[in-house]
Amino acid sequence: MTHIFHRDQRHAYPVAVRGEGCYIIDAQGRRYLDAAAGAAVSCLGHDDAEVIAAIEAQLKRLPYAVTSFFTNEPAEELADLLAKDAPEGLEKVWFALDGSEAVESALKLARQFALESGQPQRHVVISRRQSYHGNTLGALSAGGNAFRRAPYEPLLVPMQHVSPCYAYRERAAGESDGAYAERLALELEHTIERAGPRDVLAFIAETVAGATLGSVPPVVGYFRRVREICDRHGVLLILDEVMCGLGRTGPLHACLEEGIVPELLCLAKGLGAGYQPIGAVLIHRRVAEAVARGSGAFQHGHTFMGHAAACAGALAVQNAIRERGLLAAVRERGAGLEERLRARFAAHPHVGDIRGRGLFWSLELVRDRETKAPFDPALCVHARVKVEAMLRGLTCYPMPGCVDGRRGDHVLLAPPFVISESQLDELVSKLAPAIDAAIAE
Repeated sequence: MTHIFHRDQRHAYPVAVRGEGCYIIDAQGRRYLDAAAGAAVSCLGHDDAEVIAAIEAQLKRLPYAVTSFFTNEPAEELADLLAKDAPEGLEKVWFALDGSEAVESALKLARQFALESGQPQRHVVISRRQSYHGNTLGALSAGGNAFRRAPYEPLLVPMQHVSPCYAYRERAAGESDGAYAERLALELEHTIERAGPRDVLAFIAETVAGATLGSVPPVVGYFRRVREICDRHGVLLILDEVMCGLGRTGPLHACLEEGIVPELLCLAKGLGAGYQPIGAVLIHRRVAEAVARGSGAFQHGHTFMGHAAACAGALAVQNAIRERGLLAAVRERGAGLEERLRARFAAHPHVGDIRGRGLFWSLELVRDRETKAPFDPALCVHARVKVEAMLRGLTCYPMPGCVDGRRGDHVLLAPPFVISESQLDELVSKLAPAIDAAIAE
């Protein structure tokens, strides 16, 4: 009997004991190709010797020093590297322990910016339906997934939610990408106007939608219009790249492909690649300068932020991505993954959409391709896919509720950047029968 209060008390979990490249091995010796890199985390696989050595070396020198008294060398070096390669204007770095903490920090910093810049009335945050920004209360308040929010609704901070950029289901028949982007932009602007433009603090969005919607890229021009509207009304733009950032979609930062820069950019997952828990917020100079000119201090903090060993590991991860040419590898392997997915599933009667960028792809499963009708949620198709895939030695990231928080099933794939061509073949060859078996049950 376990004393762990597991996520699902009804489930008996295999015990993972070892990592080997893109594989996880359990206590029974079963090997699982990790086609989701955990949860889009383990971008270097599970046994990178250089990263492990960097963490070991830092632990021998100094494992931890609280940031209210000290800074430390790996934190300073990691911040230097992140700032050097950041989109123009993002010059400062705030460290956190994960994506939820990064989002919480960004929301609080946005509010403090309003206070420091003489706009104390700004407090309204706008997000998108079907978004996911984390599971702490502030991040969950920003998130727009009805299923995740429902049990905790009385505790959540009121925030406003607009439509996601979800072309497969929400772009009208005959509507161009440009017209669809404009319609969404106008919805955002009207929401700002109804809330009171002087009261709206920030708009937060995932650059490429992640877990709850299934790697949905924005249509061309959408984020440029969002940026224009935020600028016109003095609204801060917070981009959540916890899942899609740091190379996952091809460029180092997904917003580079959209041609925009946010005031606050949230990172985690691939920052430390699972070797240590770490997150970060990249901060625009005008936000940092407002705090520096005002109170001089961010009224926020956590015990383990800027953890020396975690920063040493993340620094080694980020150096590896740059020095080993892994951004180019993501683009190359991502094209290979897309080609394989389309070859195997483009005509599948229960795959409605194949979408993504880089090494960040999803299959949306439907009962009827022509009408896009989802499966009955009671069937739990996503859960069946997870079970069938693991039986075949594959871990993927199936999720429910992409349609409206309750209906809809998708399978997200986010393999390590170091996945090989033969492992891409293995991935698809195991995923296809797993989906077929799950639907046939």
